[in-house]
Amino acid sequence: MRATVWHGKRDVRVEHVPDPRIQEDTDAVVRITSSGLCGSDLHLYEVLAPFMTPGDILGHEPIGIVEEVGPAVPDLAPGDRVVVPFQIACGECWTCRRGLPTQCETTQVTEYGMGAQLFGYTKLYGAVPGAQAEYLRVPQAQYGPIKVPQGPPDDRFVYLSDVLPTAWQAVKYAGVPPGGSIAVLGLGPIGAMACRVARHLGAGTVIGVDLVRERLDRALREGVTALDLEAFDSGAALVDAVRGLTDGRGPDAVIDAVGTEAHGSPVAKLAQAAVGLLPRGLGARITETAGVDRLSALELAISLVRRGGTVSVSGVYGGAVDPLPMLTMFDKQIQLRMGQANVRAWTDEILPLLTDEDPLGVDDFATHHVPLDEAPDAYAMFQKKQDGAIKVLFKP
Repeated sequence: MRATVWHGKRDVRVEHVPDPRIQEDTDAVVRITSSGLCGSDLHLYEVLAPFMTPGDILGHEPIGIVEEVGPAVPDLAPGDRVVVPFQIACGECWTCRRGLPTQCETTQVTEYGMGAQLFGYTKLYGAVPGAQAEYLRVPQAQYGPIKVPQGPPDDRFVYLSDVLPTAWQAVKYAGVPPGGSIAVLGLGPIGAMACRVARHLGAGTVIGVDLVRERLDRALREGVTALDLEAFDSGAALVDAVRGLTDGRGPDAVIDAVGTEAHGSPVAKLAQAAVGLLPRGLGARITETAGVDRLSALELAISLVRRGGTVSVSGVYGGAVDPLPMLTMFDKQIQLRMGQANVRAWTDEILPLLTDEDPLGVDDFATHHVPLDEAPDAYAMFQKKQDGAIKVLFKP
């Protein structure tokens, strides 16, 4: 089969690799019909290269058709249409039963002290072959895959794999009161969807911050108060502008949908680039133990949020000892919530919204549909924020 394969920093290729097969009784094999390119894939493309191995298959946002199932997968059959969540979880362990499949005790990567395995996402999360491919082996298929109706285009359901539950959890963690205010930093796929979810769930004021004109324009069309980061000569000026929109206090909550590759932080940017040039083993040890994140988005979120408010982090960070303004956080009595989205904990709430009325606008959310063979160009385009790329779907 063809698959998108990692070979090095900013080097992905579409190659022929062996077809997946059933290896465990709880496996399924799914023929992929669409698979998303995620903002967190760019971390593998750039910052988290030390944790990758040449030959790793990328991708974790698939929808497709079941081809084969193991004998311990009673609720799936060949021909079923399924969305596959990005995390691999059993559904039965202590953490899964408490709505935390990202911490699944059956698939935890204990070698590295990490949570549940993820598709297509570094050795820290099991180095499980990913979904930007023609076929995908799905472990723990007795729990993970979400059956969806035949008929509607893939765009209607594919975002259940990651984008929708990640944005949904970010807003839920933010705890915005009815009619309250929320600021979203970063209007890429997760940030853009988080704005839609926040409005749907009753936020009165939704403010989006970015520096890409196409993203800002799209948010404006959707009723978001969109602020161009580059229009302000300092972070303090942006904070003042946001406070002016929120009764002088700041928003009730701020979502950091950016993470480690935030704009700014030139020293951290240099550190990330330097680590990426080191041998993988040494680079991985430095990344695990040193502060190489660009924290400008998180620091801005802490500055923006009102006293007693909540900062919800959905962007991925990688460093271990990055300094945080603890005095400010303590003094402002900020709540900080974060983590990989617990996909199956939210899908029952989200599925009823994927109707013909399409209240979250999933049908036109993707800006680009491209053949899988064009994946290398799509990665470069998305990383450089070219051609209005906000969400890319691959068609194998």
